[in-house]
Amino acid sequence: MPWLSAGTVVARGRAVATVTATGTDSALGRIAASLHPRPRATPLQQRLAGLGRVLALVTVALCLVVFVLGLARGQAPEAMAVTAISLAVAAVPESLPAVVTLALAIGARRMAARHAIVRRLAAVETLGSVTVLATDKTGTLTEGRMVVERLWAPGWEATVTGTGYRPQGEVLVEPPEGRDRARALLRVAALCNDASLRPPQPGEDGQWTALGDPTEAALLVAATKAGHDPAVLAELSPRVDELPFDSLRKRMTTVHRTPAGRLEICLKGAPEAVLDPAVVDDDADALARVAEHAARLAADGYRVLAVASGLRDRPGGAVESGLQLLGLAALSDPPKPAAEATVAACRRAGITPILITGDHPATARAIAERVGLLQPGTGPVGGEVATGRDLAASLVPDLTAVRVFARTDPQQKLDIVEAWRAAGAVTAMTGDGVNDGPALQQADIGVAMGRRGTEVARQAADLVLADDELATLVSAVEEGRRVYDNIRRFLLYAMSGGAAEILVMLLGPLFGLALPLRAGQILWINLLTHGLTGVAVGAEPVSAQAMRRPPRSPHEHVLGAGLWEGVLALGATVTAVSLAVALWAEAAGRPWQSVLFLALLAAQLGVVLGLRERLFTRANPFLPAAVLASAGLAVAALYLPLLQDVLQTVPLSWADIGAAGTAGLAAFGAARLGARGLILPARRQG
Repeated sequence: MPWLSAGTVVARGRAVATVTATGTDSALGRIAASLHPRPRATPLQQRLAGLGRVLALVTVALCLVVFVLGLARGQAPEAMAVTAISLAVAAVPESLPAVVTLALAIGARRMAARHAIVRRLAAVETLGSVTVLATDKTGTLTEGRMVVERLWAPGWEATVTGTGYRPQGEVLVEPPEGRDRARALLRVAALCNDASLRPPQPGEDGQWTALGDPTEAALLVAATKAGHDPAVLAELSPRVDELPFDSLRKRMTTVHRTPAGRLEICLKGAPEAVLDPAVVDDDADALARVAEHAARLAADGYRVLAVASGLRDRPGGAVESGLQLLGLAALSDPPKPAAEATVAACRRAGITPILITGDHPATARAIAERVGLLQPGTGPVGGEVATGRDLAASLVPDLTAVRVFARTDPQQKLDIVEAWRAAGAVTAMTGDGVNDGPALQQADIGVAMGRRGTEVARQAADLVLADDELATLVSAVEEGRRVYDNIRRFLLYAMSGGAAEILVMLLGPLFGLALPLRAGQILWINLLTHGLTGVAVGAEPVSAQAMRRPPRSPHEHVLGAGLWEGVLALGATVTAVSLAVALWAEAAGRPWQSVLFLALLAAQLGVVLGLRERLFTRANPFLPAAVLASAGLAVAALYLPLLQDVLQTVPLSWADIGAAGTAGLAAFGAARLGARGLILPARRQG
């Protein structure tokens, strides 16, 4: 007895079904129930957790050193305890969670503006580290709408222009004498047809849609391009009988009454089902030539249909016999206009695109070659193309060596994703069906289609493409890289500042500065640098080179690729210029502690401006505004009596302020020299 799974779409015919299972007992329900939330942390969460542990240990150790040295110099234990605690607070970038959250939220908002809806905020960062993009074919790389591209019969051939279901285009016949024969073929294809076209409705996006089988809709569109009106054809030749298509016969036949009162037989179907001497009244050699041409079209990735017709004076007899072959129609689901550019953008960004589809290998290969995913003539198994049968027979020893998979089942999609993840790749997987749910969840980033995707696929995904465009996913990857770059930029800025504060407290006494900074001054510097300006760093615009460099290695530490060295170098620079200004002030009999306070703050603000990739960009006005606000609050700490009492500062002369400003300019210059190579290092591992 035949059976149906929940969620099955009935394309044609009529039936009565008995429900035997509902909810989680149905096939769809079992798949949905298996999609439990994933507990694993993202790469960023793992790296930041490790960094937090290291920073905590190092900071506590250094603050203990400062505390002990202060006691050794005769400082009061209470004062040194407060200073050590304040230094610990300042050294740890406590605004990092706010920066990360803001950067992710801004990334999610920008993605939403580009039609990419983020369902899990942490996925924004993971997108930036994607190394493999596994995509399906229909509706992602292709239009998702069948279109007749070529017609052929012995003695003539035609090319059909236009895309989608909009009935605009031409039927270009060569030689021109074959035009009437091409029109006759398309007339029969329009009569032997159950589809209908639906023009754009008010409030829609201007797209024509089809009701019925996509293949039949494509034939109807081609007939319209040839000058036929389907409604007029149906009125002039009404249908009086039919033999519907089924998978065994692989053909469909309709019977129509002509204006002259005769019966016209219209038939279309798979070439092997039509090019049969029992069906078509042609000699065997002619049928063999047509079959050979049909095979060539199929090898080029087309879906091929044969069309035949015949006339009867009265009903009765074998309907599907003695017909005249009219020719072949070659249909395809053409690539989207932006598909080739999208695949090229992935390659430039160091992302490996692979195609996983349930379609025929020839169709998959043809589309892959047209979008630039494969080079023409690439060998089959073990190279660039493999089928589900090859995988089941273990004929593909290394799944990561294959770029196109055809005739795959849902379990094999899981196997492919897991093979790449086991090889250390960060995978993004697109899908739209219920059966895609497990693979979407298994991938590091599951991407569902918003328009044609099922609810199960959307629930399993981390990202939903509202416009079903793969280019939107590439834009989301760019946004993910921006987020990660900004987090690295903040870490470089905040940790170099924290290191400088610790070094000033450690080295200052060696140069005669007994207690370089008081606890309140340390906390005020920390508030202005890590608070206002630190959070603003998370909104910096994307780098112009973000999609022209390979993704970072999945195993790269968040402070890797030179950032550790940058933290130490900038920390040493800020320490040196700040202490130099303080020593100058001390030698000149000026209020050196307040000068050091202002110089250290100015140097850190100089660093944050110097770390901008585009110094005068207007894309993030919050950062320069935050720097100005921090500078204003620093001046207030020196001249407002209330803050003077709390922070133990004194007013400074213009010469003192100029010296502190010099420290800021020096730090700015050092940051400009090293920023680009430290945040966006050239030596990345793909």
